[in-house]
Amino acid sequence: MVSLKASNIVKPAGPTPTGLMYLSEFDQVIAMTHAPTVYFYGPNSDYLLLNPIEILKNSLSKALTIFYPLAGRLQWTERGRLELNCSSMGALFLETESEATINDFGDFIPTVETRALIPSVDYDKPINEIPLLLVQVTKFSCGGISLGLGISHVIADGRCASHFVSEWARIARGEKPENLPFLDRTILNLEEEEEDLTPPRFDHSEFGTRPILTGRLNHLEEQKKETVVVMLKLSKKQIEMLKDEANEFPSVGNSSKPFTRYEVVTAHMWRCASKARLHDSEQLTSVRIGVDFSNRMVPPMPNGYFGNAVTTMTPIATSGELLSKPLGYGCSKIREAIEKVTDVYVRSLLAYLKREEDLSKFRHSHVVGSTQGAFLGNPNLAITSWIRLPLFGVDFGWGKEIYMGPGAIGYDGKSFIFPSRDEDGSFDVPFRLQVEHMDAFKKFFYEHI
Repeated sequence: MVSLKASNIVKPAGPTPTGLMYLSEFDQVIAMTHAPTVYFYGPNSDYLLLNPIEILKNSLSKALTIFYPLAGRLQWTERGRLELNCSSMGALFLETESEATINDFGDFIPTVETRALIPSVDYDKPINEIPLLLVQVTKFSCGGISLGLGISHVIADGRCASHFVSEWARIARGEKPENLPFLDRTILNLEEEEEDLTPPRFDHSEFGTRPILTGRLNHLEEQKKETVVVMLKLSKKQIEMLKDEANEFPSVGNSSKPFTRYEVVTAHMWRCASKARLHDSEQLTSVRIGVDFSNRMVPPMPNGYFGNAVTTMTPIATSGELLSKPLGYGCSKIREAIEKVTDVYVRSLLAYLKREEDLSKFRHSHVVGSTQGAFLGNPNLAITSWIRLPLFGVDFGWGKEIYMGPGAIGYDGKSFIFPSRDEDGSFDVPFRLQVEHMDAFKKFFYEHI
């Protein structure tokens, strides 16, 4: 049980640029909700000497003078697009207490209890009233604290969020910011460029209709089914076993490079989910992956670009193919989708999205149980990699966190893959699936590794 002690709005410490900020097409089609993450800090004697809440509030105010878009508000344009009003209205900052201890959270599975450590949002409110940055500091009975964050996905992807948090922590430690954000999002505005005057060069099927269960007309029945979240663990040895299996048949892949850890774990989950869900052999199934294109552009995008520089790709196969062919087959489908993302492809996608009158059909929600936007569950998956993001080691002046991870897993088939806190080459993989399929999935997941 979390009890609220104080609620504040933290505004930038000094004057910041005002006015409307352009949001690219990649900002427009991302989830409309706040991406929830949580950091846990164990009992620390420094808490007796320092006031962590005041340090966090004061340093956040300073950080918002640099990352000032996070202090603004979204609003709709006449075309049904979003734009950012840099109004300095500030971030929501909650102070809460809990009788629980950090040990009560066990393996830190993203549960209802974990979600209570992050501010909730009423998305029925006008969008221009909703803060883009939500902060909650919870004091536990054991003496530890958690820092729960909700950052509008329209404003920042995972890379941007980690950039912001690391600089905020640097300021909290009394140091000068080192890596300033690049805030000009118009570098992805091709409105006046020649590429935008011609039709898209690709069909961009990743933004088309996703597979539906055989015999169904829509996803409504699947959306109503009860789901559960588990924390899957993969040791370094198990990951290497999957890599060896996938790379045993190099002719299956489309590249001479060995398949990566992300590719093999994602392909393994794809196969296991198809088997656990009892799909027909001809059932089409997709896995939604995110591809960072910032270094795939020509020239590469500026370091510190603060905005969404990720596009989603959706490799598709039949369940029969995934189960009857080697693991490398699923890996090759994922690799093919990743390698498709080039400078030309991204520019084509920008042109494609600019021509779309209704972008709402491409958006989805992080909120558990939401039926708004695209449904990404059965027979499909959505697996996000945090493997290379600098998410960990965040020190606000009282030491690094003992755990950092997602505060919620929003829908059936959704998962994250990221290094475990033990830093031993193992992975944590929180995963939400329908209750009726989870036991079978876990059995298949660990069966041969």
